[in-house]
Amino acid sequence: MDKIEPEKKSSPFLHTLWDGFDTFLYAPSTVTKTGTHIKDGMDLKRTMIMVVLAMQFAFIVGMYNIGHQHYFALGLFPDFFSGFGEKFVYGILQYLPMLIVVHVVGLGIEFIFAAKKGHGIEEGFLVSAFLIPLVMPPAIPLWIVALATAFSVVIAKEAFGGTGMNIFNIALVARVFVFFAFPSEISGDEIWVSSDYSWLHKGFNAGASLFGSADFFSINTPSVLVDGYTGATPLSLAAQGGWENVQNYAVTIDSKVYHPYAVSNLIFGNVPGSVGEVSKIGVILGALLLIVTKIGSWRVMLSIVLGAMFMSILLNIINVNYASEVTNAFLSVPWYYQFAMGSLFFAMAFMATDPVTASSTNTGKWVYGFLIGVVGIIIRVLNPAYPEGWMLAILLLNVFAPLIDYTVLQQNIKRRLSRAKV
Repeated sequence: MDKIEPEKKSSPFLHTLWDGFDTFLYAPSTVTKTGTHIKDGMDLKRTMIMVVLAMQFAFIVGMYNIGHQHYFALGLFPDFFSGFGEKFVYGILQYLPMLIVVHVVGLGIEFIFAAKKGHGIEEGFLVSAFLIPLVMPPAIPLWIVALATAFSVVIAKEAFGGTGMNIFNIALVARVFVFFAFPSEISGDEIWVSSDYSWLHKGFNAGASLFGSADFFSINTPSVLVDGYTGATPLSLAAQGGWENVQNYAVTIDSKVYHPYAVSNLIFGNVPGSVGEVSKIGVILGALLLIVTKIGSWRVMLSIVLGAMFMSILLNIINVNYASEVTNAFLSVPWYYQFAMGSLFFAMAFMATDPVTASSTNTGKWVYGFLIGVVGIIIRVLNPAYPEGWMLAILLLNVFAPLIDYTVLQQNIKRRLSRAKV
């Protein structure tokens, strides 16, 4: 790599490109020559890569689930592991183009800004490049993904000075851009079940199989999705009729009744949703990896859980005491089932723990996370226009994180000054 290093002055863009790959492959070989120094292989790139690795538990299940929800909506392979090959291939083909578009657009902008500034490529986008596809609907048009990525990188990151200077979470800005600019592509129920790539299961009637299944690529697509299936997600059902409405929801396929939103399905990831959020088990495993490696703050994660628990219990109490006056069925959902639905755990593990946009002080992290939990549940339950609250809750607390830290520091200074005076 050293032998092919371009001249920085004459070829700034090529040098930036080379530097990005060089530092991705190798830690710096030079250290300070005077005094003491610490040499550690865990630089910023490798820190970001650990976060990406932590996402893989949820990513693999979520990608497979894209295929499962697609075929289930068609009335095909209704059991989770039936048609495994078809579902896995479909998930890859549906998700991979989105991942490529985000990397090409985002990293392209990073390269341009780095070359113009005359410094190396900033590593922060490594995580954002994986998070953005994880929080998008599986069938969203790629040009919208490209536009959202460009907006988030330029406006929410580079405009503030680059990695470490942004006040908003980059991936959430991409999602909120789509939410307000193209609401029909991210709101409602139908968009969480992808029905693209019908050519995958047309015209392959020979019965041949790459996975040992006689029905691989040998089926014909029904003309319509299963009646009513795309018209409901767990959160929308809870808003309409409470937890009983979620559990009683059923789909009949070949005279067999399925309850797609049973608690086990909600936990393991057999439900419609964005790729990253569906598998609660996968997200929790990733969160544990971040905690063990001390990359993600356990204080933020635990305080979000406590805040969500507190607000959910409070709403349950309100529902019980004022049952005759309450018309919102979502208030009746038991607090512990709030954790099974939606993207609470994903937001807790990978969004709220962003070290740049979260509070930095230990006390501030408790306040920051607790308020995210409280505000997220309030938006989810009480806002009829938006059935999930974590995106808006985290962005709101991103704004207040500096104020929270400032207040904590001022209290520490005041306390220590009072000791000094005594």
